[in-house]
Amino acid sequence: MARLSPQLKQATPVVADHGEGVHLYDTEGRRYLDFTAGIGVTSTGHCHPRVVRAAQEQVGKLIHGQYTTVMHQPLLELTRRLGGVLPEGLDSLFFSNSGSEAVEAALRLSRQATGRPNILVFQGGFHGRTVAAASLTTSGTRFSAGFSPLMSGVHMAPFPYAYRYGWDERTATEFALRELDYLFATATSPEETAAFFIEPVLGEGGYVPANAEFLAGLRRRADEHGILLVADEIQTGFGRTGKFWGHDHFGVRPDIVLIAKGLASGFPLSGIAASEELMAKAWPGSQGGTYGGNAVACAAAVATLDVIEEEGLVGNAAARGLQLLEGARHVGEKTPAIGDVRGLGLLVGSEFTTPDGEPDTATAQAAQKAAAARGLLLLTCGAHMNVVRMIPPLVVDAAQVDQALEIWSEAVASAVE
Repeated sequence: MARLSPQLKQATPVVADHGEGVHLYDTEGRRYLDFTAGIGVTSTGHCHPRVVRAAQEQVGKLIHGQYTTVMHQPLLELTRRLGGVLPEGLDSLFFSNSGSEAVEAALRLSRQATGRPNILVFQGGFHGRTVAAASLTTSGTRFSAGFSPLMSGVHMAPFPYAYRYGWDERTATEFALRELDYLFATATSPEETAAFFIEPVLGEGGYVPANAEFLAGLRRRADEHGILLVADEIQTGFGRTGKFWGHDHFGVRPDIVLIAKGLASGFPLSGIAASEELMAKAWPGSQGGTYGGNAVACAAAVATLDVIEEEGLVGNAAARGLQLLEGARHVGEKTPAIGDVRGLGLLVGSEFTTPDGEPDTATAQAAQKAAAARGLLLLTCGAHMNVVRMIPPLVVDAAQVDQALEIWSEAVASAVE
């Protein structure tokens, strides 16, 4: 009898039967508040009727039209629609299947367009699990250990993770930019650096938002030295942060944007966006793939954009995000084991630490499991897996946030007893 790999570990004990909106139902009919959203994927909730209908209709017409062989209408329509929400000037798109593929496409484009070998990433960033993407990932060694050597030409600079350093945000930001300049002097000269890859909010690294001063510092250095600024919006895009793109909070325009996760409400679809001038610098034959731009996934993505716009989900993410963050902070204020609560929009993380400030993985995981037992599904993240993260679908309402916070408060109390 075949079995799943023993290394595929479930974060919760749930065997899902079906989903609806913010809820998952297990095979025995028990209902759970799903504040994992498939790790930020089911942006419009589980099985939104508009998305389901679009996918069903497309399945009956064309499932797979390989897009370097033939073109199809859902891909053309999605490309047109994305033009209305992408940053100004980023008017050329390449589609693939997964976030890792999007990262590697942007990496390839950055090196080919600049003729430079080196990539600069920031500590705590997660960019994927394939070899090149894992080489850019510094959120935890579990993503890159055991299959060295990794790709060369990657250098890492600090991210302004103020709580980790024990500083205020301004001090952490000044330090991070100063260390970046020191890296230019000691490890990778600007003339050999093709791109900065950065998440507007660290995802697997602990749900740590960047800030305007830091992103502006990267943009200045990129402009001065001809370096490309790549915003990894795979988890932060499509309204997740309360603005359409995570970088919108910081007033900085990237040269390349990476998209995936919430793009198609659960169907596998990813891509990169850049200016047509920049995209044209990719070498002939360097962009392609069998399943990229799948017709059903593209139809679902168009429907997802419809739902986000017509139901005001970006604004809802902003409002519900503030409610969730304030509520999680209230729980944190009365719980010494929670050292920091932070986030942006519907990305909220609670970091568990011991009295001497060390990571408290055991309590974080106990709280996450206690929440699941009470009907609230959550995940952990961070280098030590000591941050419990909340990522509800963008359709979550105020009553559901209140219910989740009540369960979270009870779960935390039971975990610290």
